[in-house]
Order: sequence, then C-alpha cells, then structure tokens
Amino acid sequence: MQGLSIAIVGAGIGGLTAALSFARQGHSVTLIERRPGFSEVGAGLQLSPNASRILIGLGLAPALRRVATAPDRVVVRGISSGRPIGGVALGAYMQQRYGAPYWVVHRADLQTILLDAVRSEASIRIVTGRKVEQVRNAPDHAHIVWTSSNGSQESITADVVIGADGIWSKVRQAIGDTAPPRFHGYVAWRATVERRLVPQELDGNETGLWLGARGHVVHYPILSGNLVNVVAIEKAREPVEGWSAPGRAEDLLVHYRSAAPALRELLGMPREWLRWSLFRHPIKRLAQGRIALLGDAAHPVLPFLAQGAALAIEDAATLAALFKGDGQDVAQALAAYERHRLERVTRIQAEGRRNGRIYHSGALVAFGRDKIMQWIGPESMSNRYDWIYGFRTPE
Repeated sequence: MQGLSIAIVGAGIGGLTAALSFARQGHSVTLIERRPGFSEVGAGLQLSPNASRILIGLGLAPALRRVATAPDRVVVRGISSGRPIGGVALGAYMQQRYGAPYWVVHRADLQTILLDAVRSEASIRIVTGRKVEQVRNAPDHAHIVWTSSNGSQESITADVVIGADGIWSKVRQAIGDTAPPRFHGYVAWRATVERRLVPQELDGNETGLWLGARGHVVHYPILSGNLVNVVAIEKAREPVEGWSAPGRAEDLLVHYRSAAPALRELLGMPREWLRWSLFRHPIKRLAQGRIALLGDAAHPVLPFLAQGAALAIEDAATLAALFKGDGQDVAQALAAYERHRLERVTRIQAEGRRNGRIYHSGALVAFGRDKIMQWIGPESMSNRYDWIYGFRTPE
C-alpha cells in the first residue's frame, strides 16, 4: 500500500514518531497540532530498549546520543530510612541483553530531534494552531473539521486519521468512546536541578527510586548529565488543573516531612515545581473504520512503569509497519493494529497499577517487598520485564 494520505492529530512524541514512520513508508502526512508552536514544558522521560530500538531504526541515534544519558542502574531506597533496598540493572546490561540502550532524556530534546527529522521530510505538512472539532468515518475516507486560531473553520479528508491527541482525546470520541478519564488519586510534581548542586550521595550516573506509603520519588540525570530530573508522586484527594500547575516546595516538603535528609535536601532545591494529575481510562477500542488511536489517546498508563512515551513510540511504529505492503485494505490494516496492540497495552496498564500498589505498600507488605528485591538481585529485576523491553515491530 503506497501513497495514502495520513492525518495525525497531535504533535507530541507519538504523533511525531508516527508522522516520520509513515513518511518513510512513502505516504503523505498532515500533522495537526492545537498549539501555535512547539515549546515543551515537560522535563525528563525514560526510553527503555523497546522504544530506543525504534528511534535508532529511524536514524535518530546520533542526535539522541548527544543529549541522552544511559544510567548504569536503578537504586531503590526507602523514603524514610534512605537505605538501599534493591536495584535494577540498566546501562551495559540492558544494551547487551536487548540490543538497544536504556536512555533517559529531556522531553524537549527528544521532541526537537523528532521535529527536525519530520521537517526534513517533504511529504509531511505541519499545521499548527488548529483545534480539531470533529472527526468522522466515511466508507472511502475519514473527515476532519478544525477551527483555526482566527476562528474560521476548515475541513480535510484523509485515507487514515490517527488520534495522538492525549488523554483528553477528541479523536477518541469518533470511535464511540465518550467517557471521560477518571482521576487516579495521585498528583505528580516535576522539576529539574543542576546536577552539580545535588547531594553527593545522589550524584551518580543512576536512577534513584524512593518508595513510601504516601508516594514515591524518582530522579535521574538528563541534558547530557548536566541536570537532574526529579518527579515526586503524592496521594491527593482532588486533581490539579492542567499539565503544569505551579506547586510550592514547602507544600511538597510537608508531604515528605519524614523523608531521609538527602532526599529532603533534593526536594528543597528546585526553584519551580510543576504539577499534573494522574488519570486512568480503560481501553475500549484502538481503531474503527479509518480512524486509529495511539499513546495516551488510546491507553493512558500510570507512570509507575515508565512506559508512557515508549508505548506511544511502539504504537506509531506498529501502525506504520502494518501499512508497508501493497494492496491492503485500510480498515483491515487498522483492525490488525488493534489485534497487535490490545493485549500488550492492556497488560502494561495493569502492570503499572500493580507497581503503584507495590511502591506505596504499608509497612508489612513493604517489608516483604524489600526482602524479595534483595533476594532477586538487579539483573533478575531487569529480566522480569523481558516481555516489555524485548518488543519488536511486526514484519
């Protein structure tokens, strides 16, 4: 199948990866973004081998190596005691076992690399400042109506429409899923700190994971190792508004008042904290007719498995791979996409929820958790997720 018109709604990590992947297959792509520009307010993200392998296959390895960091390990500590209770082997072990690196990277760096690659493809048209109002299927095309920043309405048709427009997806409604996402009871705080300023015991080339009953904290070096990305999760009764609500360090420190001294010092360093709420949405459909979903639009995942960006990248690569051949029916290809992805993403959603329960266990369960991690060891902790990290796109 060659020369299809593909409309992608949303120019985040998944949408950009999909645009690049489809263009490389010889299709023409219209990439529609609601924002007028491409500034990225996010901080860090983790690219496990199932995602980095795909990006390397798209020719992005040289650019990514200039900005990404490959932590040697995850060190798991108790929030209150500060003592190491386990670890996960990353670095050279991941590269050898899976044939691809486990990278951590600033989200803005990854977006810039993808955007530069997308802009170099003549078959990709980028349209910004457009709010999609309606998407609908038709027998021989899909139809999109959007509103421009000046208030005027326009419409286009395409052979395929892909919704990569996040957890509050407009495109998802077009395949009959109109239920809103549900607040999961957690708020995430994010910030960055200059690495030279962090406590010495937290300055290594590693990911730190601190576990406690009322939340957990993750930190790792980004921006070629010059910054440390910090994410703190707290239990909360009410969500905050938007993806970048400001937060006060003193409020976070109250929540983590019993944390070990080094962690409290780290949490007190950022000048600015931004917060977003964690939402859940059960998967119903990934595709219908000529419309498909990817990433958070299809299957939002909690960040307790570090697979949000990775799954969006997997989705994009899988979709493009299924449109590689000639003479294939669009609806059949999208049905095949749903079959390929549904069981996997459902399982990863469930595993993320399970990790959240384990991370935030009470004292008795946490005691058993810690003993098991110590007994298993770092390499076996990695091996538990062979089914995630060993992913390959369909041939």
